[in-house]
Amino acid sequence: MASTTLEVDEVENSARSSPSVTVYEETNGQYMSVPTEDDKKVKFTVTPVSDAEQEEQQQRSNSTPSRPAQFEIADSDENADTLTQNSITALLSSKFRDIQKKLKQYGIESPHFRKRLVSKWESLNYDTCENYVYLKERDKYKSKKSVTLRWISKWMVMFLVGIGTALLAAAIHVIVENLAHKKFELVQEYFDHCANHSCLYQPILIWMAINLVVSLAGAGLVTFLQPMAAGSGIPYIKSYLNGVKIPGLLSLRAFVSKTVGVVLSILGGLACGKEGPMAHSGGIIAAGLGKGRINFFGRKRCSVYDGFRDDHEIRDFVAGGAASGVSAAFGAPVGGTLFSLEEAASFWNQDLTWRVFFASMIACFGTNFLISAFNGHPTKLSAPGLVRFNVFKVDLSFDLIEIPVFIVMAVLGGLIGAAFVVLNYKLTVFRQKYMRKKWIKVLEAGVVAMVSAVVGFVLMYATNECTSVSPYDDHAITAKLHCEEGKYNSMSLLFLTTPEGCLKALLHDPFDAHGPVSLIVFTVVFFFLGVWTYGLSVSSGVFIPSLAIGAAWGRLVGIGVVHMFPDNTHLVSLNKQMDVGKYALIGAASQLGGILRTTISLTVIIVECTGDISFGLPIMIVLMISKWVGDFITTGLYDMNVEVSGIPLLPCEPPPLCDDLRASEVMSQPLTTFKPKEKVGHILDILNNECCCGFPVVDDDPMFPGKGKLKGLILRSQLLVLLKKKIFSPAGTPQPRNIRLKDFRNFYPVYLKVHEIDIEEEEREYIMDLRPFMNPSPYTIESTFSLPRVFKLFRGLGLRHLIVVNEKNQAIGMVTRKDLAKFRAGSKRGIVKIEHLKIEDM
Repeated sequence: MASTTLEVDEVENSARSSPSVTVYEETNGQYMSVPTEDDKKVKFTVTPVSDAEQEEQQQRSNSTPSRPAQFEIADSDENADTLTQNSITALLSSKFRDIQKKLKQYGIESPHFRKRLVSKWESLNYDTCENYVYLKERDKYKSKKSVTLRWISKWMVMFLVGIGTALLAAAIHVIVENLAHKKFELVQEYFDHCANHSCLYQPILIWMAINLVVSLAGAGLVTFLQPMAAGSGIPYIKSYLNGVKIPGLLSLRAFVSKTVGVVLSILGGLACGKEGPMAHSGGIIAAGLGKGRINFFGRKRCSVYDGFRDDHEIRDFVAGGAASGVSAAFGAPVGGTLFSLEEAASFWNQDLTWRVFFASMIACFGTNFLISAFNGHPTKLSAPGLVRFNVFKVDLSFDLIEIPVFIVMAVLGGLIGAAFVVLNYKLTVFRQKYMRKKWIKVLEAGVVAMVSAVVGFVLMYATNECTSVSPYDDHAITAKLHCEEGKYNSMSLLFLTTPEGCLKALLHDPFDAHGPVSLIVFTVVFFFLGVWTYGLSVSSGVFIPSLAIGAAWGRLVGIGVVHMFPDNTHLVSLNKQMDVGKYALIGAASQLGGILRTTISLTVIIVECTGDISFGLPIMIVLMISKWVGDFITTGLYDMNVEVSGIPLLPCEPPPLCDDLRASEVMSQPLTTFKPKEKVGHILDILNNECCCGFPVVDDDPMFPGKGKLKGLILRSQLLVLLKKKIFSPAGTPQPRNIRLKDFRNFYPVYLKVHEIDIEEEEREYIMDLRPFMNPSPYTIESTFSLPRVFKLFRGLGLRHLIVVNEKNQAIGMVTRKDLAKFRAGSKRGIVKIEHLKIEDM
């Protein structure tokens, strides 16, 4: 038999990726793969069949009777064909595949939401386009005066970011605390009155009605005004600072929805906090001040200046705004700066560190001054943040023998945190599949708010655990229900307050304020409420619910230690309150680390919130161990949200075990190119039919159209502005050049759409000269570049497009963010694996 070679194409489920080729040669009657440089380790074995064998198989198939439609094996006689073991296995496999297809068709089998990238996400553009327009206007900024003025302007913007964040934080705090106090006072009055008059249905109905109306208003505001305001916003801020363009994330609509929505969410009784949304709100304030312009709900704009309207500058301001939000929320300027560095920002430098820390200090001081002034003593500065764990009445000290107990608690926190992430992932997938309509999202938020009220009432009524000890907070609201005179229901301390008040009660209330039964029930119920709440179409944070869950079971561990070792002075001190508070704080830190998986910044935040640096070592230990345990099972909550959203996030380092992959194997091809001079109609048709954001400009080669030497790169946003300004002319006439750099910045960051361009039929034959506006020196690489080198160059420079050329300087492909992000390294149960993600259109 003659030697034969087969070529098998491996085609991805994406039009953006290029096919790879595996070569096969015949050896001893079988086709075996031949290793090549482009080999992607896809192995096939093909056995050739002769013509005689094909005829024999055809005759055998014609003589074999057809099988029943159902999976049944009919009786057969000696002359009938019998089912061989191979045919039974093939039939079972076929039936199993049919069942799988039906499960996928009806949505019973969950698709891999975390193993995909969504094509709608685009990259930000950090590269400076040094075209003719830029070079012409750059001379204006070469003086020392302009450089100094720009340096001062950056610090002034950061100062205003801190002031704006402080004003927002103080306003949210005052509104929430006052309205929530009045709400729970009303519910408490009805509880105490109806407990003796057999009308307990009245307070629960009032509680449910308030929660329902307020939560529906908050969910409706977020769902219909700006869906990007849902959740804490930190996963999206993290993606934005990594270089991903998130439309609507930093808009005025998002600011209104986020700030008003978080107030309504807390007043609606949802298990959430306002600390995560403060980071998003701070980023929005920073972006608005950096752009020097406010885009109102219509087409109206209020513009002040345009010096910082580019992705690079706005990225740095947003990093400062996120840090200011965390600083104002917790009164932790150092922790806020580290949180922005550790969790959010992907591009950092020393100058940015000082500016971010400056903004965080201003936000912390401003919040402290405003809240203290509202409380009547502005000079004391006793309220540095929205949430303070408050200084413990006794010094937090620990003995070396307690470290093993803390380690066990850290492991438990990592396990519970991993369970929280897994359950929330399942719920998120369910919502994306079955709850796409807006009215369903709003209704779900109302249902959760009513369930929260019902659960609180049932637990208060069922446990009926009474105590007479005075709570930590003198203004705490307690309900008597069926308790004796002089006592109150201990569960009411945890439910007739905001989540922040609940956390403080668990940390600081006296030893006998909460019994084991109450803590066990509260931990289980609040855990599932937190899982259900996070991911609703409301503005909410997960910091405080996580801390409250951990503080509850941590306090339970403290009570157990006190009862198990009452005479051990190393484990139990004379002050039992210090013991339960200490273990509650360790539990809170363990739980937060197990859910969020951040260590350094959370350690500093907790230390700053407690005001006791001596307890920093145990907090650091439990945060690290809880992170390791959680990472062994699944990713963190924020990373899970990024993966489910299909956002192409680029990690710090390239994926391992990919050194053999070349740029030619990961690039997108074929390319859509432009000539230096193009007809307006052709440009308009390309923009209508292609979704690419960058187009190489090549020489006009009559022999090979579109294959000339690379001359530059033109962006989609530039072409749209040029078409809008009608920078074109009939053939043979000079092209108008009445366009400035300011004209391009006026459309930042919401660029034009193709349908907004009005082009007459006659103008379609006009010519546009792209040379003055294209980037004449884009970054290029050769096709032999390895994937790690491509990754480091692309991410290190913050590129949006990286053109691949051949030895003749002809553009043969382009590397974009999604081409690199589809190779993702992951670790699960201690095993490192490389995933090849699919790119889907949504």
